[in-house]
Amino acid sequence: MTWRNQTARLITLIAGVVQRYPGTVALLSFLSGVASFILVERQAGLGRVIAIVMLVSWLWLMLESSLRNALKRWLGWQLPPPLLRYATQMVHQESLFFILPFFFVTTAWNSSQALFTGLLGAAALVALIDPLYYRWLAPRRWIYLAFHALTLFAVLLTVLPLILHLSTAQSYQWALGIAVLFALPSFSGLFPHWGFRRLLAIISIAALVGLGGWEIRSWVPPATLWMTDMVVSDSLDPGQRRPGQSIQQIDSAKLGLNGLYAYTAISAPRGLKERIYHEWSQADRVIDRIALEIDGGIKTGYRAWSHKRNFPPKAAGQWKVRVVTDSGQVIGVLHFDVTEGKHP
Repeated sequence: MTWRNQTARLITLIAGVVQRYPGTVALLSFLSGVASFILVERQAGLGRVIAIVMLVSWLWLMLESSLRNALKRWLGWQLPPPLLRYATQMVHQESLFFILPFFFVTTAWNSSQALFTGLLGAAALVALIDPLYYRWLAPRRWIYLAFHALTLFAVLLTVLPLILHLSTAQSYQWALGIAVLFALPSFSGLFPHWGFRRLLAIISIAALVGLGGWEIRSWVPPATLWMTDMVVSDSLDPGQRRPGQSIQQIDSAKLGLNGLYAYTAISAPRGLKERIYHEWSQADRVIDRIALEIDGGIKTGYRAWSHKRNFPPKAAGQWKVRVVTDSGQVIGVLHFDVTEGKHP
């Protein structure tokens, strides 16, 4: 038996196993995603592999017919279509279940970020449920390619800080640019005939999608930054780097004595240096924006704080401290109330 026949038999066997036990593949993808979040040392390695596989699979989707013919000439045997479909489905499942634990932890669920993470969760369900994936998604090629671009965008948001130690803002810019570039074929599916107008329309749509993606960046969670602790307090021990008791309400008289501390502990990947901001707001109006530099790789999270002393004369009302990245993505929010009080 020649090596070509052996290869063909092996591929056919794999296709049969995958087709017979599709639920097992999905379960393994989910467990792999959870493990990648828990096992910190594995994140960068697996993330690098998934990013490469996503890029290669996109190339395969673009050149599927030509590559199948080339393999047929090389092997003398054509890859079975079911295997190709299941392989792409496995890529989507592994990618989505790899990134979902990161997004579930970093999402501010009381904000618009819940919509983006919900979209990723819905995409994971589509990849998991065969009737949806094969009967609704796969036959609609331009939607299928857009689905792949969305998955790639989320994967890059997660792996670029892990692999290249890019900041959240840099990772967002690169991920958005690459995803829009790779989504161009899906935009072309909206227009039936080639021509200058079609090319202009595709470029215009791509530009709008890119601008829109940048404008809604606050809706997208910072996949590799999450809060391990966040407190607003009227005291803090700098030596121990520990805040005092958390407060939800303070009167304006006490507020004027020593101000307030906003204390945060943020988990970030090893090697990542990130600038974040504490935004102090009264009634949704930003009063102060204080920059802080954090370093990744600390198990309990990088501990930093801002100390606000100068409050406006009419400080009573609802306040909040938003912790945001340099690109405006929200990491966490704390609320507190200031009540009326007599100043000394």
